[in-house]
Amino acid sequence: MDAVTTHGPTPGSPATAAARVLVQALATLGVRDVVLSPGSRSAPLAYALADAARADGDRPEHAPAVRLHVRIDERSAGFLAVGLARAAAHDDDGPRPVAVVTTSGTAVANLHPAVLEAHHSGLPLLVLTADRPHELRGTGANQTTVQPGIFGGVVRLTADVPAP
Repeated sequence: MDAVTTHGPTPGSPATAAARVLVQALATLGVRDVVLSPGSRSAPLAYALADAARADGDRPEHAPAVRLHVRIDERSAGFLAVGLARAAAHDDDGPRPVAVVTTSGTAVANLHPAVLEAHHSGLPLLVLTADRPHELRGTGANQTTVQPGIFGGVVRLTADVPAP
C-alpha cells in the first residue's frame, strides 16, 4: 500500500471551512497584515492564512489577500503585530487592525505584554488564539490553560467561539 501525503487539514472539514470564513472576515475588517506563531491547534487557520498570502495568480478564489508574517516565538509575534499596527496608524489610509494568531495554552500568555502595549497605545490588535474544544476543557489534559478572560480588562471584546 502506498502512503498518501497531504498537507493541511481535510479540505472539506468544518475547521478548514471556519478558518477560511474567519480569514475572509478579517480582510473585510481591514486587516492586511497577520502575524502567525503556528502550532497544532491553530493549524486550520495557518493553512487558510497561507492560502491568503499567496500571490494574486496563485491564491485560491475564496482567499482574500493578506500579508503573512510567521514568527516561531509568540512574544516576538505579538510585538511585531504591535509594530505593524503602529506603522499602519501613520498610513494615508489611517489606522487599521493587525491580527496575531497563536496556538493554545501558554502561547496565549506570551502575548500578554504585547496586548498590554497595544491597549495602552490605543492600537487596534486582534488576537486570535486556538483552544481545546469546550468538551475537552477541564478534563485533566496536559498543557492546558484557561484562555477565556486571560487578558482581563485590557481588551475590548473577548469571544470564546465553539469548535465547528
